[in-house]
Amino acid sequence: MGGLCGIISKQECATELFYGTDYNSHLGTKRGGLATYGEGQGFFRGIHNLESAYFRNRFEDELDKFAGRSGIGVISDTDAQPMLVNSHLGRFALATVAKVNNAEELASRFLSEGMYLTEFSSGKINITELISLLIVRGKNFVEGIENVFREVKGSCTMLILTEDGIIAARDAWGRTPLAIGKKDGAMAVSSESTAFANLGYRTCAFIGPGEIVRLRADGMEQLRAPSRRMQVCSFLWVYYGFPTSVYDGKNVEEARFRCGKAMGETDDAQVDCACGIPDSGIGMAVGYAAGHGVPYMRTVAKYTPTWARSFMPSNQNTRDLVAKMKLIPNRDLLEGRKLLFCDDSIVRGTQLRNNAKTLRDLGAKEIHMRIACPPLVYGCQFVNFSASKNELELITRRIIREWNDEEHLEEYTVTGSEKYNRLVEEIRRRLNLDSLKFSSIDTLVKSIGLPRECICLHCFDGSSAFTLEEQNL
Repeated sequence: MGGLCGIISKQECATELFYGTDYNSHLGTKRGGLATYGEGQGFFRGIHNLESAYFRNRFEDELDKFAGRSGIGVISDTDAQPMLVNSHLGRFALATVAKVNNAEELASRFLSEGMYLTEFSSGKINITELISLLIVRGKNFVEGIENVFREVKGSCTMLILTEDGIIAARDAWGRTPLAIGKKDGAMAVSSESTAFANLGYRTCAFIGPGEIVRLRADGMEQLRAPSRRMQVCSFLWVYYGFPTSVYDGKNVEEARFRCGKAMGETDDAQVDCACGIPDSGIGMAVGYAAGHGVPYMRTVAKYTPTWARSFMPSNQNTRDLVAKMKLIPNRDLLEGRKLLFCDDSIVRGTQLRNNAKTLRDLGAKEIHMRIACPPLVYGCQFVNFSASKNELELITRRIIREWNDEEHLEEYTVTGSEKYNRLVEEIRRRLNLDSLKFSSIDTLVKSIGLPRECICLHCFDGSSAFTLEEQNL
C-alpha cells in the first residue's frame, strides 16, 4: 500500500519527519524517501531501497543533511519517490500512495503530446512522475490535483511540499487515509495517526475523500471541500493498520476486538483457548476470547529482532520461509489442547497450511481457524492490497476455477449459501483444519463502525459502490 508523513514547524523538522515516516514502515516494502525545504537552503531529497533493510537504518546517519522547517516522507510499495519538480507552479516535492491502473495509457498519451518521462530507475513507469505531470497541467495546485482525480483509474493520495507549506490531498474516494496532527508551533499529516503520539501531536482532523488542505506551522487551510461519497479500504482495519491507529474516527484495535467478540459470541466451537496470529490477529483473538468465554493464550509468538513485518520478499519461496522463521510456536502451550486461532485473512493459503502442519506436529489436539474478513474472491482494483498479480493466486479463485464454476462467482460471496459453504469446507479440508469460519460482511462493517456505503468491500463481493469507470467525479 504505502504510507505518507509530513511535518511543518517553526523549528527544524528533520528528526520528527524521520520518526513520523518510520511509523508508516509497516505499510510498504520497496523504498523510503524524505524531502525537506528550508528558506534559503532549498529542497533536499534522499531515497533508499528498503527491500533488505529498515527505513531507520537507511536514513539515520544522514539526517543532518535534511535542513529546513518543512518536509515530507514516504514509505513506498512501488516507485522511487519523492519526486522533485520545477514547473510554472513553482518548485515542489511530491510523494504519493497510489494505484494507477491506466498508467500505460497515460504515459502513451503524454509521449504522443511531445512530453517525456525521465524516471525509470525501477525499470518501469514511475507512478509519482505520472501524477506530477497531471498536476503541472493545472493553473494551480488545486486544479492540478483535480486533474489527478479525474484521470487516474485506481486511487491516489498525495503530499506536496512547496515553498509555502505542505499540500495534502486524499484520494477522490478516500480509499487510503490521511490524518492531521497538531501541537504548538507545528502541524503534521500522516497515513497513520500512530505517528503522532510519541512526537507530541494530537489528532485534530481526518482529511475527507477528495479534500485538499494546505498546512503551515500555525494551522490548516482548506483548499477543496471533501466529496460527498467515500469508499475507504476495509483492509486498513483487517490487516494493514497499526493497532493504535485511527482512520476516519474508527480505531483499528477496537474494530478487531469487536470483530472477534462478535464471532466468539455466536460460535459453537468447543476449544480450550483463543490465540492470535501476530500481529493483526491478536486484537481479534482477545475479542474472541471475551465473547466465547475462553482464555486468550499466546501459543505462537512473533520473533521481531530480525524478521520485521516490513520485509516481504517478492519471491514466493522466500516469503514462505520468512513467514515460518518469524513465527515461533510455544510447544508447552500447544500440546494436548484444542486451539482456536484468529487471523486477518486467507490469501493463497500456503502459510496457514504450513503453520497448521507445524502445530499438529508439536502436539496440538485440534486446530480451528476464525478469519476477520470474508473470503477474498476478487482482486483489488483500487489500492496495492497485496503482492498478488493474478486473481488465481487467491485460494478461493483457484478452487472455483478447478470446479469450472466461475460463471457463478457471485454466489460464492454470499455467506451461508450452498456454494459459499462448499467453498469454505474445501478450504478447510485443504488447509487441514478442524473447523474454519470467516467473518461476514455485516459483522466486518459493524466492527469498523462506518456506514456500509462508505467502506470498500470489493475484494469480498465485487460490489464496490463505484467501479473504475464510475469513480471519477
